[in-house]
Amino acid sequence: MTWHEPSIVAGAVPTLSGIEFLRAVRDERLPAPPIARLMGMRLTEVEPGRIVFECEPDESVYNPIGTVHGGLLCTLADSVTACAVQTTLPLGMTYTSIDLNISYLRPVTVNSGVLRATGTVTKPGRRVAFASAEIVDAAGKVVATATSSCLIMAAGA
Repeated sequence: MTWHEPSIVAGAVPTLSGIEFLRAVRDERLPAPPIARLMGMRLTEVEPGRIVFECEPDESVYNPIGTVHGGLLCTLADSVTACAVQTTLPLGMTYTSIDLNISYLRPVTVNSGVLRATGTVTKPGRRVAFASAEIVDAAGKVVATATSSCLIMAAGA
């Protein structure tokens, strides 16, 4: 496993609005965060209040019972909910996740194909924002849903 220096990405945060930052990652003008490379996540769509990641799991993320570990789905859900919130933030503002509630609806295996995780802001805010996630498999079946809230704060706070 290799990755780039994370400070490259973190250094760009204070210079761009949330949506500008995420579009730069999507367009590969900035490298994706190391967790995205580790988990095979790709940012594919960015618009105000909405974001989409894709991920094609392989056996490296299997749990002992022969399915994709829920941690991969949880990481996808946390990423798309938080990044959906990030798309609403102006220059100089950042966020951190406060909570995440995920529901696993059906098992995921390598036969599930590409997972598509969509995050949508349900209520933006000045101090706290709320978002939801839906993860579907290649057949369009919903495999997990989630809700999350994020604390909004000044960058560097």
